[in-house]
Amino acid sequence: MSRFDVDFFVIGGGSGGVRAARVAAEHGARVAIAEADRWGGTCVIRGCVPKKLLVYASEVGRMLEDARGQGWTIGDAHHDWPALIAAKDKEIARLSQGYVDRLRKAGAEVIAGRARLGDAHTVEVEGRTLTAANVLVATGGRARRPSSDWITSDEAFHLAALPRRIAIMGGGYIAVEFAHIFAGLGARVTLIHRDELVLRGFDPDVRKAVTGNLTSHGIDFICCTELVRRGNHVIAGGREIEIDVAMAAIGRDPVTAELGLAELGVRLDGRGAIEVDEWSRSSVAHIHAVGDVTGRVALTPVAIREGHAVADTLFGNRPTPIHHHLIPTAVFAQPPAAAIGLTEPVACAAGHDVVVYRARFRPMRYALSGRDEQVVIKVIVDRMTDRVLGVHMVGIDAPEIIQTIAIAVTMGATKADLDRTFALHPTTAEELVLLR
Repeated sequence: MSRFDVDFFVIGGGSGGVRAARVAAEHGARVAIAEADRWGGTCVIRGCVPKKLLVYASEVGRMLEDARGQGWTIGDAHHDWPALIAAKDKEIARLSQGYVDRLRKAGAEVIAGRARLGDAHTVEVEGRTLTAANVLVATGGRARRPSSDWITSDEAFHLAALPRRIAIMGGGYIAVEFAHIFAGLGARVTLIHRDELVLRGFDPDVRKAVTGNLTSHGIDFICCTELVRRGNHVIAGGREIEIDVAMAAIGRDPVTAELGLAELGVRLDGRGAIEVDEWSRSSVAHIHAVGDVTGRVALTPVAIREGHAVADTLFGNRPTPIHHHLIPTAVFAQPPAAAIGLTEPVACAAGHDVVVYRARFRPMRYALSGRDEQVVIKVIVDRMTDRVLGVHMVGIDAPEIIQTIAIAVTMGATKADLDRTFALHPTTAEELVLLR
């Protein structure tokens, strides 16, 4: 008989925590999981999923414009923001409940409440004290807010009305995606960023293409290092812009305060993220952490993989370390950008003798509508081994295409492998096997 109430206590009901709890329970462990807010975490409640639903809605205007060039006669279209938000909320509630249902079906105890560590093996939650042989912290991140008069993406999902004029501070995934969402639904958008190009960390060709597409999508882009808000105005780059809403999309910070971690000797970095090894173990061996709270790679599929690996390692007799490389990623701009592998600067800095293959063209989709929008494809190859080091793309369907080519890159595909693959014509993706 174990001296602990549970084998595994998970703090946080987001993607990583839920996956770890469910898989551990399916392995036969006694599991409890606590969530202080809504089940599903950042991704389901205030991130990837509701964001993508709004992206779909905001793309319709582009489709209507293109349809006219294809012979369709379409009358005036009107968008109902409250109806969109209500439909989005209904879907999010369904998904959130699904997380709870799957946890309970697996045999995990589901606790609604804020948990903290009382000591190394004790968790306090909702007036209860439970002892746990192993603890997983999966509390995610919280959006940074420069001051109270700025909203973040959290509030953007629940605005009562579509703002007529909005300023967005930032140049990463969230800033770029919301700029396109609001612009696509009819708002006048100003995106303010301290760099001349958005999407730091992406390949330079991707950054240039996405930045250039902002203007063609009707988004006013300002590069400046000083930004002041005064009432319903923002002052940036020597300009004063009238706005209804100001939104900050300047990153997220790990949620580790008030968990009792530092008191137990769990090492945190300068941002407050939990330092972990390849097994997601903290400096206290039986306390693990996954997802955004670790400050590693803030992507939902990564958190899910990390959580699954912890459960397999502890309870599945399948020790599984996680190595963060060859992670595909996408930015759902309009058109979207996606990538897998090394950028050209990183590949060169790593000592590779790089060969670069590029293509830039207007896709057939716009042949009749005349939309002046191009696809950019870039493949990075090591000259000595012929191995594909990275694939980068901006254009319609880029995320779907990169997810597929990511399989080949992960398997170690060479440029010769791509060259001997028959093209599927006419498609945008065929360019990947036709580059010479």
